[in-house]
Amino acid sequence: MTRTPATSPASASTKEVEDGRISRGVMSTAWVLIIGGFAGILDTTIVAIAIDTLAREFAVPVATIQWVSTGYLLALAVAIPLTGWAQTRFGGKRLWIAALALFLLGSVLCAVAWDATSLIAFRVIQGLGGGVMFPLMQSLAVQAAGGRMKGMGRMMAIVTVPVALGPILGPVIGGLILSDLTWQWLFLVNVPVVLVGIALAAWKLPDDSARRTRARLDILGLLLLAPGLALVLLGLSNVESGDGVGSLAVLLPVVTGAVLVAAFVWWSIAHRERSLVQVRMLARRTVGSAAAVLWLSGAALYGAMLLLPLYWQMLRGETVLTAALLLIPQGIGSLAARPVAGLLIERVGPRVLSMIGFGVMAAGTLPFAFADAGTSNVWLSAVLVLRGLGLGTVLIPLMTVSMTGLTHDEIPQATMITRIAQQVGGAFGTAILAVVLTSMLTADPAAAFDAFHVAFWIATGVAVLALLACLVLPGREHDATPPTVAEAEVAEGELAG
Repeated sequence: MTRTPATSPASASTKEVEDGRISRGVMSTAWVLIIGGFAGILDTTIVAIAIDTLAREFAVPVATIQWVSTGYLLALAVAIPLTGWAQTRFGGKRLWIAALALFLLGSVLCAVAWDATSLIAFRVIQGLGGGVMFPLMQSLAVQAAGGRMKGMGRMMAIVTVPVALGPILGPVIGGLILSDLTWQWLFLVNVPVVLVGIALAAWKLPDDSARRTRARLDILGLLLLAPGLALVLLGLSNVESGDGVGSLAVLLPVVTGAVLVAAFVWWSIAHRERSLVQVRMLARRTVGSAAAVLWLSGAALYGAMLLLPLYWQMLRGETVLTAALLLIPQGIGSLAARPVAGLLIERVGPRVLSMIGFGVMAAGTLPFAFADAGTSNVWLSAVLVLRGLGLGTVLIPLMTVSMTGLTHDEIPQATMITRIAQQVGGAFGTAILAVVLTSMLTADPAAAFDAFHVAFWIATGVAVLALLACLVLPGREHDATPPTVAEAEVAEGELAG
C-alpha cells in the first residue's frame, strides 16, 4: 500500500521560501505583522520624551510619573513568558488579534486618564498587550518561513523593521506631538494604526486553529518567572532613576528577582516540556549562542540610546526635539543595512555577519568618546549613520540563528528566550551607563564631557565584547533544518525498502 506523504504547515511554508525566494503569501504575513506591531514598538520609546510634560500636567514629581515607563516595562516582562503557552492554547492568529485589541484598549484608556495613578495603571494594560505582541510577531514570521536559514534572513530583515525604527522614531514623533498637540495624542496616535493592524490580521493572517491544543498552564513556573523578571528589571530601572547600586531600592528587587529566576531555571530543567519556558533549549547551540549575544546586543543598543539624547541636551544645549531629530541618521543607517544583511547572511554566514555588524557599531560609537563642544554635528551625524549600519546588521543574523532548525512548536519557546535575553541585557546596559554618568557627574559636575567620554568608551567596549562573543555562533555551513512530515515519511519509506 502506497502512502501519500502528508504536508505540514511548516513544510508548505518551507516551499514558499525555498532557495531564498519568499512567496507572496509569506510576504503578506510579514507586512501584516509589521503594521500591527509598529504601534506597540513605537510606544515603548515615544512616551519617554514626555516624562517632564506629564509630571507638570498631573502636578506630580518626576519620580512618580516615571512609573508610566517603569510600569509598561514591568508589564512587558510579565507578559512575555505567557506568549508560548497562549499561542499553543488559542492559536497565533487569535492571540495576535487579542494582543492588538488589548494594546488598543490601553491606548484609549491612557488618553482619558484623569490622574497619574490611572495613567500608570492603563500603561500596564498597554504593556501586557505589547509584551505578547513582540515575541509573537517573531514567532509567526519564523513559522511562516519554515525554520530554514535560506530565506529566513530576508524575512527577519523585513519583520524586524519596527524593532529598528522604534527607538529612533519614537522620540521624534513624541517631540513633534508635544510641540503642537496635547499629551493625549501620545496615545491616540496608536489608534488608527492598531485598527488597521487588526483588520489586516483578521483578513490576511493564515488560520492556525487546527494546531491549537488544550495545553496546561505551568502556574508555578509563571509565579516564579514573571515576578522574577519584573523584580530584576525594577531594580535595574531604579539605578537609571538615580538610586545607587548599593541602595535597598536596587539590591532588594534584583536579588529577590534573581533568586526567583534561578528557582524557575531549576523547575524548568526538572519538568522539561511542562515548563512555561523550556530553558533546556539553551543547550542547543543555535538558541544558546544567539541568546548570549542578544543579551550583549541589548546592552549595546539600549545603553547607547540612553547616552545619545543626553549628550546633545546636556553638553550641546539642544532641545529635546532637536536631540531626537539628530538621531534620525542612525535610523537611516539601520534601514539601509537590513536588506543587504538579509542577503549576506546566506553568503557569509551568521557568525561573520554578526562580527562585522558589531565592529561597525563599535566604530560608530567610539568617536563620541572624543567629541567636544566644537565637534561638528555634521560629522557626528555621519558617525551615527555608520552606527545605524551596524545596528541594522547585527539583529538579523542573531534572530535568524536563534530560530534555525526548530520545529513549528519549538519556535515560540525560542522567541521568548531570546526576547527575555535582549530585554534584560538592555536593562543591564542602561543601568551600567547610568551609574557611570551619575557617579562622575555627582563627584564633579564640571567634568560632564569626561563623564560622557568614559560612558561612550564603555558602550564601545560592550560592542567589542559582543563581537568576540559572536565566535560561538554557527558559521555559514550551519543550517540545522528539522525534517518536515513529508521528508520524514520519505526517509521512513527508504529505510523500509
